[in-house]
Amino acid sequence: MIQRELLDAAWVPGGEKLELFRHDKDFMIVLGHNELMSSRQWGSEEALAVQSIERIAHAKRPHILIGGYGMGFTLRAALKLLPADAKITLVELVPEIIEWARGPMADLAAGCLDDPRVNLVMSDVAQMIDGARGEYDAILLDVDNGPDGLVREDNNVIYSKAGLRAARAALTPGGVLSIWSAGPDPAFARRLERNGFTVEERRVHARSNGKGAKHTIWFSKVA
Repeated sequence: MIQRELLDAAWVPGGEKLELFRHDKDFMIVLGHNELMSSRQWGSEEALAVQSIERIAHAKRPHILIGGYGMGFTLRAALKLLPADAKITLVELVPEIIEWARGPMADLAAGCLDDPRVNLVMSDVAQMIDGARGEYDAILLDVDNGPDGLVREDNNVIYSKAGLRAARAALTPGGVLSIWSAGPDPAFARRLERNGFTVEERRVHARSNGKGAKHTIWFSKVA
C-alpha cells in the first residue's frame, strides 16, 4: 500500500499550519484533520471560474480578481475562457502555496502562473478589495472553507458587512462577486442580500465527473 508522504508545511499568517502531502500521483493540502484541497477533486473550483465568467459576458477586456491560488484549478479554468486582452489579478497570502505550485506541483500548475494575463500579488485579498473602486468585473473568492474563517480568523472580515460593502465598491457595474464554500450557510446568504446583492446560490459537485460531495458557490450582483 502506498503511504501518504508529507512534503512540506507552512504557517498561514495569523492562522493555522498547512501541510502538503503526496499520495501516489495526487496532492493534498491539509489543515489538521481537514483536507482543504486535493488534486483529485476540482469540479467546484473550476465551476467558480466558469460560471463567474458566464455572468460577465458583457465585459470588454475583463479584469477579474481571484483570491486564493489553492492548486490553481480556478485560475487555469479562467485562462481557458478569457480572451487574450483580459487581466487576472491573483492574490495569494501564503508564499509556500506558490512555491509548491512552482515546485512539486509544477506539472499540475502547467505554467498558469507565467501566463502574461496573470498578475500575481502576494497580499491579503481583503486589502486588495478594500483599496479598489470599480476595478473588477468579477471577484472570485476561495480563501477559506467558507464564511467561518477556519483557516485564518482574519478572513472573517471578507465576509463581514464591511467586507461585502468593499466588494460592492470594487466591482464594475454589472460585476459579480463569487464566493466558494464547502457547504451552505443561510445566514451568510441573507447577509449578502442585506448588503445590496442579488444572490444566486449553486450547489456544485466537488468532482468534475458529477460525483462526490457538493460544495456551495454564491454568485452575487449589485441589486
